[in-house]
Amino acid sequence: MTNSVMPTYGRLDVAFTKGKGAWLTDVDGKQYLDALSGIAVCNLGHAHPAVAEALAEQARTLIHTSNIYQIPLQTELADKLTKLSGMEQVFFCNSGAEANETAIKIARKYGHSKGIDKPVIIVMDGSFHGRTMATLTATGNPKVHAGFEPLVPGFVRVPYNDLDALKMAIGHWPEAVAVMLEPVQGEGGVKIPDADYLVGVRELCTQRQLLMMLDEVQTGIGRTGSLFAFQQVEDVLPDVMMLAKGLGNGMPIGACLASGLATDVLQPGNHGSTFGGNPLACRAALAVLDTIATEHVLDNVALLSTHIVDSFKQTLAGTEGVKSIRSAGFMFGIELTIPCAELVQQALGKGILINVTADKTIRLLPPLVINMDEANTMVSLVSELVIEFLDSKAVKSVA
Repeated sequence: MTNSVMPTYGRLDVAFTKGKGAWLTDVDGKQYLDALSGIAVCNLGHAHPAVAEALAEQARTLIHTSNIYQIPLQTELADKLTKLSGMEQVFFCNSGAEANETAIKIARKYGHSKGIDKPVIIVMDGSFHGRTMATLTATGNPKVHAGFEPLVPGFVRVPYNDLDALKMAIGHWPEAVAVMLEPVQGEGGVKIPDADYLVGVRELCTQRQLLMMLDEVQTGIGRTGSLFAFQQVEDVLPDVMMLAKGLGNGMPIGACLASGLATDVLQPGNHGSTFGGNPLACRAALAVLDTIATEHVLDNVALLSTHIVDSFKQTLAGTEGVKSIRSAGFMFGIELTIPCAELVQQALGKGILINVTADKTIRLLPPLVINMDEANTMVSLVSELVIEFLDSKAVKSVA
């Protein structure tokens, strides 16, 4: 094994050569059901023909110019995203971290426009916003911070899903200019807030003229059952929304959308990206959005999400060591009472790709296009894995 790649990942001993739909094939020809989608990236599965054809045609035509020129495909994508979301403007970049960096810059620039010299952004415990210096500071996980101090100033942390704590922080920090959060915490363990939480955040932000900034990098592009997670909550429109992951179905692209108080905050010279919104990336994203609409992908999520959760609850009923089963669309979390990171490796032996996050939560993010048979296979394999694991740890079933 070569050492020329920096050891920033604890990589599993498997390499894939091709994929189709919800399946990947490794170098030895073994197939795996992908219940992770590249961590919520390949929402349309692997090698989707519409995306593949769009990329191939665009690569033969024009891949890149520069943002110092007009880019018609970028304009088309921005128009589509604003129409679909109700937002007003879009800045394109290459990743979720970059989209979140853009949001942080918008918040600070907004604060300075109000005469606040040291703007404060309120963020959440258990959050994940990226690995750049500002976004790892915003992230509510001490393990992400370790070794990179001093962190970026200007962030205040409060518990997630706690409106009283947020209200207290807003009252305590007159320099507060924005609240940054995820509609559902993915890396934090598929944590789903109370039904009134986002409404309450929106109301508090409106009262104090703070920017409500929603990190939909993982929840966006259909993952929770609507195109954007905030659309499932009545009367909630963020001032800033960040997208990436599923937007390009594997082609790197990020987007930071602005509306309301955040509109026109960034002006020429305030921000930029060499590759952001180039013709190739925008063509891929347009193909993704068109496919979601024309192939009724969200209907498939609605059809199967409840079935999958109910099936997990049935197969794991009475299994001591299973703390809870949570879901939001095609985001599934099975929280155990003991650490279970080793399940990721064990799952490979069963021919399925999963993830463990927050130490004790199995996270499943299957492609939005899986069929009933694939959904049932996922439930069967993961349930078998969990029961065998808990049994091996002497956590016995009560059934």
